[in-house]
Amino acid sequence: MKLIVNTDDDYESLLGQWSDLESGLAMALHHPDCAQEFVHRIAQYDRWMRELLLLDTDIGLYQLFQLAINSPAGYSTSHALVSAVLCQMIADAFSLSVQERDALVQAAFTMNIAMTGLQDQLTKQNTRPSPEQQSTINTHATEGTLILHRLGVTDPLWLEIVQLHHRKTAADEKPDTWSVARRLAYILSVVDRYAAMISPRQSREGRSTIESARHIMQDDATHQQTVAQTLVRLVGLYPPGTFVQLDSGEVAVVVNRGGAADLPNVAIVIGTQGSPVKPPRLHRTRSGKPLIKVALVAAAIQERIDHHLVLQLGREGT
Repeated sequence: MKLIVNTDDDYESLLGQWSDLESGLAMALHHPDCAQEFVHRIAQYDRWMRELLLLDTDIGLYQLFQLAINSPAGYSTSHALVSAVLCQMIADAFSLSVQERDALVQAAFTMNIAMTGLQDQLTKQNTRPSPEQQSTINTHATEGTLILHRLGVTDPLWLEIVQLHHRKTAADEKPDTWSVARRLAYILSVVDRYAAMISPRQSREGRSTIESARHIMQDDATHQQTVAQTLVRLVGLYPPGTFVQLDSGEVAVVVNRGGAADLPNVAIVIGTQGSPVKPPRLHRTRSGKPLIKVALVAAAIQERIDHHLVLQLGREGT
């Protein structure tokens, strides 16, 4: 059952908790050897994330997609948190066992632990990875498994998912013969790529969520479509926190999913002449025009958005 967040103070507290969660996770991922009881700490962050999603999933998605699309600063942590949240949602949709869910989500938090600093560095450089950097990228799944084992991770499923999360699928592979670890690693690989595509780099803008969804669904005509289609169904074609242009010419930010993948509730923030709409105006696209014309990348939005006010409108849309 979804718990209701009623007051402005509730919302402020919820947003602050997501920020605190990201900060704590950043410390654990950047300085794992300094994190006391690393495995216990990751489990705590996992429980904290689940509790926040139960309070309000749309606000969680809004905050996380804003983190993912707006700034490459702290990319490694925001990517890990976005990936863990999406894996949690897919785990619920697929009715995974507790053991499988825990291993999948905790692998999402830690899959790139062998290249945390490098991930942040790569988002800020305009050049291709150097040979040394590419070597770290190529070996990070194996190295990450070794690091996690050294830090006290004993769950073989968690370790194997990290080991396999970049394994490519051969054309003649039959997904129904996969082991549990291979199946879960595949879920993580789809989530990993989707989250990476919507995030900006110094060398390129992030893709729109529509482009990202289309890309992961076109990669494979069989098993991946099941995972990709489930992911899109869960977060929507236009997830909370992403920007869209309406067929009226106005620009809006999605505030919640609205009950249909392509008909979310939005807050109109920029008018037809390019001027800010103050205060933003709530529009339920399922009620009719204006409808969404196209998803936008965050770099297309130059105006400063009052996200707190937007989220207040989102409360009216639920």
